[in-house]
Amino acid sequence: MENNDSTEHGIARSFKEKFARNSLTGKFAGVALLVLLLLAPLGMIHEKIAQRGHYQSSVTQEIAQTAAGAQTLTGPILAIRYRTETPAKRYFDMSTNSSVTTSPQTKEHIAIVPAKMLAIKGKAEVEHRYRGIYRASLFHLDLDVQGAFNLPADLELILDAAKDGKIVEANAVMLLGVSDLRGIDVAPEVLIDQRPMFFTTPKDKRFNEILPGNRLEMDLGALSSGAARSISFSFPLKLTGTSSFGIAPTAENNTVQLESNWQHPSFRGRFLPRTRQVEREGFTAQWEISQLARSLEDALNPHSDEVLGINFMDPVNIYLQSERALKYGSLFIVLTFAAFFLCEITLRRPVHIMQYLLVGLALTIFFLLLVALSEHLPFLLAYLASAVACISLITFYLAGMFVSRRMALSFGAYLAGLYAMIYAILQLEDIALLMGSLLLFTVLAAMMLCTRRLDWYALTQNDKRFRNRQAWESVGVQGER
Repeated sequence: MENNDSTEHGIARSFKEKFARNSLTGKFAGVALLVLLLLAPLGMIHEKIAQRGHYQSSVTQEIAQTAAGAQTLTGPILAIRYRTETPAKRYFDMSTNSSVTTSPQTKEHIAIVPAKMLAIKGKAEVEHRYRGIYRASLFHLDLDVQGAFNLPADLELILDAAKDGKIVEANAVMLLGVSDLRGIDVAPEVLIDQRPMFFTTPKDKRFNEILPGNRLEMDLGALSSGAARSISFSFPLKLTGTSSFGIAPTAENNTVQLESNWQHPSFRGRFLPRTRQVEREGFTAQWEISQLARSLEDALNPHSDEVLGINFMDPVNIYLQSERALKYGSLFIVLTFAAFFLCEITLRRPVHIMQYLLVGLALTIFFLLLVALSEHLPFLLAYLASAVACISLITFYLAGMFVSRRMALSFGAYLAGLYAMIYAILQLEDIALLMGSLLLFTVLAAMMLCTRRLDWYALTQNDKRFRNRQAWESVGVQGER
């Protein structure tokens, strides 16, 4: 009987020692699995952010449909409709042994003449339109457009007519492309050589191939050879649009100067401003583009990026910022769990896997609070309120878990520093990777510093110093009595 008891005791002791050796590895594996499980609620929050961002885009599209969409100004350019005539010819037909006279042949053509010079000055006022809690940026532009077309004395110099005969008739039409005609607030009075005229809606479908999309037309009348001519034009243009504005540089020499009360412009297109100044009161920008730097064919294409443009972007896109913050969600959880694990092995204070789970869920709820509050508060206040709520909850919970206010407050300070660092990374978008890398390096260095003298093998042995009776008696790991 004694041998059997001794054998059973030996088996039990062997099992306990084996379990003790594997307990640390099992805890680590359990925490790692828990981190993976917490990615599920983070994914659900990401879907919610994407859904709310889609609602925001829908509001912008709705306002664009009721007011005016993004605007691009193309031109003005001069379209010349002309007709050529091939004179009658007389020749001898050998087959009939007689003289034959052909009839005159006429053909119709369209040519494009860019402006010699185009100068545009304007000022944009930006306002917000709301649909519930969502908003979109609407701009109102006051433009002053001036320029001139230069025509030579011999129209054949600019019209490809030599191969088709003599020009017998030519008519000039000025074309102006506007992406959304609903954005023209008042029909502008155009001065053509100081003579007032007005644009009309498109009438000649043949111009669709030259300047596709929405446009305005103005018939300037017949042209004739004999003397060089300069056609000057100037007109004001009040234009309303949503989100962005662009100008296609169609002239040989283009000068554009814009100013606005918007403090956060995003310059787009192939041509950046030659000079720009962005201040708290707004921005000013100036472009100078020659025909050597642009392609006229691409500039007339409404789907081309041969434009100079401005996006009136909302700098506080709460859904974009919330999504960027959520990308650090797994980092929040890993760093917090790493601190828990470090406390567990260095301070001999075991943490149950359920306690890991509850704290992880509290960290996850932070991002849901951030999205919900940022729809009603400035992003900074929403971030601060969400962080304070979650840090307070976790600190209060840890005070009871560790039975130590000092330790709970220390952990709360650690979380506060972590949240502050993540917010700084969100604001410094250009160096976000650098800041994130430095944060990870700092945390890893701190963990290595704290555990540099730790005997990891001792943690897997059945010693009384590491075992806590309340934590381990449930698994039967106790020292020999």
